[in-house]
Amino acid sequence: MPRTSSAAPPTLLTRIPLFGPLLRWPLRWLRDVPIADPVARRNAPMIQVISLLLAVLPPLAWISRAALDIPWRPGEVASMVFSLSVSAAAGVSFWLVRRGRFQAASYLLLAVFAVTVVPSYLSTGFAAQVYEQPLLVLWMAIAGLIVGRRALWVMFACIALAFCGGMWVDIARTGDARALLVDLASRTAMFLMIAVVLDRSSAALRESLRDANARGDALVDSNRRLEQESRERERAQEQLIHAQKVEAVGRLASGVAHDFGNLLTLILGYAGRGRRTEEPAELKQALAGVESAARRATLVTHKLLTFSRQDDTTPETFDPAHALRELQPMLRQLFNPQVDVRLALREPLSPIRLDRTQFELMTLNIAANANHAMPEGGRFELEAEASGPDRIAIVFRDTGAGMGPEVQARVFDPFFTTKPAGEGTGLGLSVVRDLIQRAGGSIGVDSAVGEGTVIRIELPAAG
Repeated sequence: MPRTSSAAPPTLLTRIPLFGPLLRWPLRWLRDVPIADPVARRNAPMIQVISLLLAVLPPLAWISRAALDIPWRPGEVASMVFSLSVSAAAGVSFWLVRRGRFQAASYLLLAVFAVTVVPSYLSTGFAAQVYEQPLLVLWMAIAGLIVGRRALWVMFACIALAFCGGMWVDIARTGDARALLVDLASRTAMFLMIAVVLDRSSAALRESLRDANARGDALVDSNRRLEQESRERERAQEQLIHAQKVEAVGRLASGVAHDFGNLLTLILGYAGRGRRTEEPAELKQALAGVESAARRATLVTHKLLTFSRQDDTTPETFDPAHALRELQPMLRQLFNPQVDVRLALREPLSPIRLDRTQFELMTLNIAANANHAMPEGGRFELEAEASGPDRIAIVFRDTGAGMGPEVQARVFDPFFTTKPAGEGTGLGLSVVRDLIQRAGGSIGVDSAVGEGTVIRIELPAAG
């Protein structure tokens, strides 16, 4: 087991300039033991000090006793044997602590004491060890605070048994049983109270430690759960971002397909017109229309390729009436021959600032929806006028089938369409609304079943 060390907390002696340097190293050395349990590691210095004192002081005392010319009292040799045995056990206990076996060292000390205390009192009597009895509290404290409550009461039982044995020896010697029994009862009661206090203190300390460990374990579990929830949240967020990216790519692809569908309709219309005519001027006009639609398709492709860039739009300032007038040939080509296309453009109008390509595609999207609403023919009107100070209004009006309240409420929802499968993506008006709102404008729909549809767009004037 690797050695674990912890810095000794400052004490009163270590704060004194004279004792601090002298005690700091010994305390650090006593704490440097390979014990994993933090409580046992904190108690290890005390056990080592007690073991050293018990291992060193009694032999020195008996050596000095033997050197003095004092007659030996009866039973003193037996006391010396018991005392030296305790010293030997204390030395072994110190060695065990240094090896990291804290519990074995504690049990050894207590076991040697429990085995020797009763024979010691039987050999010398109760009165002969009156002055050594306060040391017995130390053994009870070691048992109660370090080992446990059971060891505490075992120590108390051994001490009470030793008191009874020693008192029996004294009564046999003196014959004064009454006074000795009173003394025995008072001292036993005193040690009983000490045992109760130590028992309650030990129980309180261990309960506090148990609660602290429980709170620590609960905190560890909470941290583990929080880390797990955090990882799950990050994983869910990554999945959401991935789903949003997939949705964005899907929307982009659907929107591009929608725009390309309208442009291909124009190209096919101009191509059919060119095949049906033999007039050079009309053929040239049809080819010009094909070229214009193809150029707009190229711009859509360019925007698809630059989708990941932040500057994928190029706002510019232009006259909306002039831009709509340039789209007039495409609008006429986009509608069925049975549809009457009318433009009412009140010039001059204040310029607007918008990506012109997006503005043109937006106009073609709305016109394509109007054309689908009039399969049997009808009338489509496009108006542009000033609607107020620094506001431009563009109104699209058709005489198609119209929309009911349920459809009108969802007309701007992405991927919502009433067209048959394969004929619409449901993104046209959703994209138009997003473009208008980003430009600071507004869009509204007024429609009824059988009465056509009116789409009104308002945009802020540039500057």
